Amino acid sequence: MVDSFSAAQARRIALAAQGFGRPRGPVGTRQLNLALQRLAVLQLDSVNVFERSHYLPFFARLGPYDKSLLDRLTFRPKSGYTEYWAHQAAVIPIEHRPLWHWSMQKWRTHKSFLPWASEHPEMLDFLRAELRDKGPLTSGQVEHDANKRSGPWWGWSDVKTGLETLFFWGEVVVAGRTRFERRYDVAERHVPPELLGREIPKDDAVRELVRLGSRALGIGTVSDIADYYRLLQAPTKAAIRDLVDSGELLPVHVHGWDAPAYLHRDARIPRRIEAAALLSPFDPIVWERDRALRMFGFHYRIEIYTPAPKRVFGYYTLPLLIDEALVGRIDLKSDRQAGVLRVQSAWREGEASVDLDRVVALLDETAAWQGLGSVEFADRGDLIAELAAHYSAARQR
Repeated sequence: MVDSFSAAQARRIALAAQGFGRPRGPVGTRQLNLALQRLAVLQLDSVNVFERSHYLPFFARLGPYDKSLLDRLTFRPKSGYTEYWAHQAAVIPIEHRPLWHWSMQKWRTHKSFLPWASEHPEMLDFLRAELRDKGPLTSGQVEHDANKRSGPWWGWSDVKTGLETLFFWGEVVVAGRTRFERRYDVAERHVPPELLGREIPKDDAVRELVRLGSRALGIGTVSDIADYYRLLQAPTKAAIRDLVDSGELLPVHVHGWDAPAYLHRDARIPRRIEAAALLSPFDPIVWERDRALRMFGFHYRIEIYTPAPKRVFGYYTLPLLIDEALVGRIDLKSDRQAGVLRVQSAWREGEASVDLDRVVALLDETAAWQGLGSVEFADRGDLIAELAAHYSAARQR
């Protein structure tokens, strides 16, 4: 018999699996480490208009914390984490690196890298030797006659292309960052030998990735689970069958979902979730846009790459989570020179009820976390005037 869940129960399961609804307290390295282990993958992005994306999931779940603690936890040499192309560019626990051996082999023959690599073997050999002798190095620190801005449209030099090729192949790792710029080094200096030499067959690796993804999601469809690590659906389905047979995944039905769903056996089913958070565009709660629409009724598209006149909501709109619902979206900018958190726009999601007291408290908390002394409002969005007035009134109480 297949268990059945309401859409509301599915939302609570998903939020709980992602670490929402837990008591908040002082945040140190231990809390950050536990949260990152729960997520299993932390997507990176360079946009810094408000805050770099990878800092936001922990602020959303844990509250204010010292970002330097996360930097030391994830970017210092020989930490317990490493970077690889898991979902997108992401931080993963270093013990998960062997699960991507099959992917590293795939990239060696992939059309994204093979033509260039075939034409530039001397460059790859030069980079291997340069890193072995002088690494870790940023791409800008690698000097070579071919290091010219002559690459594709994003302007990568042959050096940068070569370093990224070796990174995807697994020969090179990201050994920390300088002002968010990758510092590359040979893998053997940073990956324990027992992990560096470990080769896991693809089927076994995919099954483990599906297990990790389904546990992090709590509940999901095949497409949801496949997307967590950007796996193809056919091997994901095969892995799900194995995990169902072993009892780790339970087939379930969610009212309103067209596709079958699977519940991880460790998932909690809380009676309620209490949370107030602004989500990164690359938070696992919303990064799979179809899942966000199905689960929360929230149609979300980031507009960073949309020309300004065509943007509907704003450059960097963050979904606003209040308890179990996405009730709006707020576009934020950290004006560090002026010491101001700028609310560029604020929008209500349909007819959603928005607890303005909690949003005001969240904005104050966000500004303080960013080291900004005040919050100022622009005049865009159907929630902005009401929110600005409520914020002003709260300051006068």
